[in-house]
Amino acid sequence: MSTNISLIKLFEEVEVLLDIKISSKKRLFEEIGLCIEEKYGVPRAETFDALFAREKLGSTNIGHGIALPHGRLKQLKRFVGVFARLEEPIQFESGDSKPVQMVFVLLTPKVKQQNQHLAYLAHFARVFSEQSVRNELLKATGETEVRALLEK
Repeated sequence: MSTNISLIKLFEEVEVLLDIKISSKKRLFEEIGLCIEEKYGVPRAETFDALFAREKLGSTNIGHGIALPHGRLKQLKRFVGVFARLEEPIQFESGDSKPVQMVFVLLTPKVKQQNQHLAYLAHFARVFSEQSVRNELLKATGETEVRALLEK
């Protein structure tokens, strides 16, 4: 998968949550669950459980203040992305000990191929490893600007 591909074009739409007040990873997953329930009708507990179960296998913190939580939901018909920028960084148990301030959540239908899911995660890790991308996302002032940055 090319590193030039737009993150947002991998999805019909990416949900954007900016400067949310979250005190922990658990609260973050609850907030993501609420967002998915409101937009896609998937019960918030299913999203929370999928993200938390994956996180128990090992932290999805990729360093540089970024995490890529992901999970599979049987009720989804397509890939769903959620970009969240936190008002204050939270601990995410990682090797670099740096708290997380930005999160890109990937939720996939259980019927999708595993290799596609993994290819997306690898692509996101490459994109978010670029300091210029992280800096621009931290400075963005609104959802429209974030979406524009993700479309680059």
